[in-house]
Amino acid sequence: MLYLVLALFGCVSGVTTVLFGFGGGFVVVPVLYGVLTATHGAGDAIGQSAMHIAVATSTCVMIVNSIAATRKHQRAGNIVRAYVWPLAGFIAVGALLGAWAATRASGGLVRWIFIAYLGVTILDCLLRQGFLAQQHETQAPQPLGQGVVVGGGVVIGAIATFLGVGGSVMTVPLLRRRGLPMAKAAAMANPLTLPVAIVGTLAYMAAARGLPAALAPWIVGYVDLLAFAALALGSLAGIRLAAPLIPRIPDRLHARVYVLLLALVMLSMVLI
Repeated sequence: MLYLVLALFGCVSGVTTVLFGFGGGFVVVPVLYGVLTATHGAGDAIGQSAMHIAVATSTCVMIVNSIAATRKHQRAGNIVRAYVWPLAGFIAVGALLGAWAATRASGGLVRWIFIAYLGVTILDCLLRQGFLAQQHETQAPQPLGQGVVVGGGVVIGAIATFLGVGGSVMTVPLLRRRGLPMAKAAAMANPLTLPVAIVGTLAYMAAARGLPAALAPWIVGYVDLLAFAALALGSLAGIRLAAPLIPRIPDRLHARVYVLLLALVMLSMVLI
C-alpha cells in the first residue's frame, strides 16, 4: 500500500515535471519526508535521516524525470539549445558544492531552508514584473549574459542540489524574464535539472561512507531504492499522460498555476 501511494504521487510529479519543469523535488521531498516521519519514530535511524533520504531519493527520481520530460519537449520543439549550454556546465559545478554542504547539514535545517526558498521564490514571481505576464510579447527572447551564466549557474546548482529540487524554481523565472514563453521556460528546466540530479545522487550515495551502518538494506547512502522505483514508475506514467497538454495551456494561466503549485508545496512542508 505504501509503495502504491508513492507511485501515485510519482505520477503527480511526472505531470508537474513535464508541464511546469518541477516535480521531482517539490512533490517527492514533502511526500517522502511525510511518509518516513510517519512510519519511523524519532529514535529510529531512518526517521532521524528522513529529510536527507527524501532529498537524496528526489535527486535520483529527477534523473528519470528530466530525461523523459526533455525528450517530450524536444519533440514538441520547446528546447532552445542556446540556453542549455554552457549554463548546464556551471550548474553542475554548483551542484558539487551543494551536495557537499547538504550531507553535512542537519535535516531540520534543510527542511526550513527548503520552506524559505519556496517563500522567496513565490514573492519574487508575484511582486517582480516579467513572470506572471510578459512585458513585450512581440520582442525576441534576450540571451543570457556571461555573469548570469557563470554566477547564476553555480548558485542554481548549489541551492538545487542542497534542497533536492532540480533548480527549476530559479531557471524558469530566469528564462521567463528573458522573454521565453512559459511553455519553453518550463521545458528548459528539464535538461538543466539533469546535472543537478546526477551529481546529487552520486554524492548522497557516496555519503554511505560517513554513516556508522547502512540505514536499511534497500537504502544506498541516503537513496531509498524501493521508494525510487515506485516514484520513478509513477512519474513516467504521469509524463506520458501530461505530454499532450503541453501546447494547450494559455501562457498566463500556465504562469499562475506554476505559482499556485509552489504555494501548495510550501504549505505542505510547513504543516508536516
